[in-house]
Amino acid sequence: MKNGTLILLVMLFLGCSQQKPKKEVSSNPEVDTIQQLLTIAKTSKELSLDNRKAYLKDAEVKVLAMTEDTTKLEQLSQVSLAYMKIKDSLGFRESNAELLRLSKEAKANRILGYSYWDLATFMESKGVMDSAFYHYQKALESFQELPKDSTSQSLKARMLYGMARVQDSYKDYLGGEISATAAIKIFDELDDNYRLYNTYNILGILANGMGDKEKSLSSYNKAKEYLDKSKIKNKAENIWQNKNNIASVYLNSGDFTKAKQAYSELLSDENLKEKLPEIYEKALGSLAYSFLKVDGDTEQAEKLLREAFTLNSATGDLYDKARLHYYYAELLATKGDTVQAIAQANESYSIARETYNNDRSLDALKLLTKLDNTKASAYAEEYYQLNEAVSEEERTKRDKFARIRLETDEIIEENQILTKEKQVWIYSAILLIIFGIGFMLMVSLYVNNNQLKFKQRQQESNQEIYNLLLSQQGKFEEGKQLEQKRISEELHDGILGEMLGIRLILSGLNERDDPASIQQRAGLIEKLQELEEEIRTISHELNHAAYKKFHNFIVSLENMIVEIEKSSGITCSFTYDPEIHWDDLLGDIKINAYRIIQESLKNCVKHAKSQHVTISFHAMDDKLKLIITDDGVGFDVNKKKKGIGLRNIVSRVKKIKGTLDIDSKRGQGTSIKILIPAKYTDVKTPEEPKLINA
Repeated sequence: MKNGTLILLVMLFLGCSQQKPKKEVSSNPEVDTIQQLLTIAKTSKELSLDNRKAYLKDAEVKVLAMTEDTTKLEQLSQVSLAYMKIKDSLGFRESNAELLRLSKEAKANRILGYSYWDLATFMESKGVMDSAFYHYQKALESFQELPKDSTSQSLKARMLYGMARVQDSYKDYLGGEISATAAIKIFDELDDNYRLYNTYNILGILANGMGDKEKSLSSYNKAKEYLDKSKIKNKAENIWQNKNNIASVYLNSGDFTKAKQAYSELLSDENLKEKLPEIYEKALGSLAYSFLKVDGDTEQAEKLLREAFTLNSATGDLYDKARLHYYYAELLATKGDTVQAIAQANESYSIARETYNNDRSLDALKLLTKLDNTKASAYAEEYYQLNEAVSEEERTKRDKFARIRLETDEIIEENQILTKEKQVWIYSAILLIIFGIGFMLMVSLYVNNNQLKFKQRQQESNQEIYNLLLSQQGKFEEGKQLEQKRISEELHDGILGEMLGIRLILSGLNERDDPASIQQRAGLIEKLQELEEEIRTISHELNHAAYKKFHNFIVSLENMIVEIEKSSGITCSFTYDPEIHWDDLLGDIKINAYRIIQESLKNCVKHAKSQHVTISFHAMDDKLKLIITDDGVGFDVNKKKKGIGLRNIVSRVKKIKGTLDIDSKRGQGTSIKILIPAKYTDVKTPEEPKLINA
């Protein structure tokens, strides 16, 4: 049946081609046959999917049998794309893999770039965003190898735009902003107004995700300017989308008055509901929420939400349905109907989990924690677990994106170095040939002059090397700044999220005094202590250079001891050896000794319940002896499990290669003795503080 249909359709195509003038007849019958098979597979919707796949397979077999590389690769690229369009995932993956292999062998960078682009689009449609990002990056590398013209530049910018879109999906806002900005620079040079609109649009989305309201609004307004300049057919629909984006910035930033005004203006267009019902439904739900927040008008908000629910049933957008249920839960809570509000919030959470909408899931759990007092602790714990899992996943993806970018930058840098080395060898060879000819012809007359020229060339080479070193130093500084920003995001997204979850759980347990709640609160307090140590560790790593400049050591110790005395009410006595040049000690010794004393005093306040503490810091041969004694309740030193404070002290003593001895018995206080190797900075005269702190 398939072969009979194929013969009939081929005859129809051949009949049509015979009626054309001779000059239009193709000079390559193989390509004509392949194109006819592709057309049947892509457009013959009356055929079953299996038959359409069979036509594509026939076309692929004919393509692979071709001998002319360029034509073969172009036709195979069309076959691969056709598989993707008819949603034959297996056929696409197999044909795309073969296309990648052949393109690499032929060093056909244009076809190779398109192949990676198709694969990135396929992965993005399947939600495999890290793979999509990787293949966009590979496509970008291939297009960078093409001769520099408007087409290759546009292709590079489109890959950067795709990368920014993928980075936004995993909240890699900084990386996405870098990609989008690079794309904007190229599109601006090409005067591509429509793609400038798209790229500024994604830049606005990224800024909105970072909570930068002003930058997001500026980007969306810039996108509107380029949209007005463009000549696309569906401009009105894009204008509606742009207005909806601007209104969403006001909504997300909590400026509900402006959000209400913006959504009302958007919905006043009578054509919106007919042309873009999905945007109309989203705007309707957002306007209802704005009415609730601005006026407390539950009646109007409920009317708008019911209309939005009706439209949502028609569009089938589950992702937005979760948002509508969340808004309705807040509305019912405002009306005082807590039972129905909890039911709506649970529905929102259920749909959000089904659609992997993590942000909406967290919002729903947060609302349930407030509404359902009986299950507040369970919801808070679930919120904490989900937030931790989401943060870890996003952090992993951002790290993966960063590694891909770093590896690509290293490859580009290596290629640039190899190119420069090749140029240097070529130029050197040319110069040597010229120099040899000149030497043979004018050796007796121009010896001195040639020597001067040779010295001049050496100076130019030295200057070039110096400039290259400066350039590399600049790149190093830029990379260091990006890494610091990334660590800042890690602190914000990871640790602060964990602290928020713990705070919510503590809020739910605040008014409960049963043993289980008390035990849970104690566990959460210990987790907060662990977070505190994690922040301290990160701070130590980021500011290692600053520790080396730790000065006025004894004054700092005295100030810290006085502050703890004032805040805790215990009495502290501090003695030290005035003969020692304390400020000349190595920075690591000073900061770790400072932290050991600080941690010990905290333990005296929190656990030992001491009334008096003595601190002694003296020299003993080539070592420093630190003794901290308190009259507190003491503890069992043989107990295997040690608190985080004691573990920190042990860790810091190891860092400075010291020895630790703890003597404590219950009811008899505690004595901590530490011996530290005395190491000093290389200072010639103690009277010169600039050299000490250098």
